Amino acid sequence: MIKVYNAETGALLGEISVDQLQLLVDQLEEESSEDRDYYINQATIDLLAQKGAGGELLAILRQAVGERGEADIRWSQA
Repeated sequence: MIKVYNAETGALLGEISVDQLQLLVDQLEEESSEDRDYYINQATIDLLAQKGAGGELLAILRQAVGERGEADIRWSQA
């Protein structure tokens, strides 16, 4: 499983599958091949939903965005 964290606070947001991570990698911008963090907002969540992201992944991303409307997340392999 892949653990997803709030990049700013370090708080664990949840765990996602390898397939869910691949969707993030395929759809979101990476600065390098070793990049493990992403900026997300509601538009990002909407895009991922259109691309087939499952409810678990979307719930984690919505939690990260919260009331601020945006967040930086990072992932690590458990």
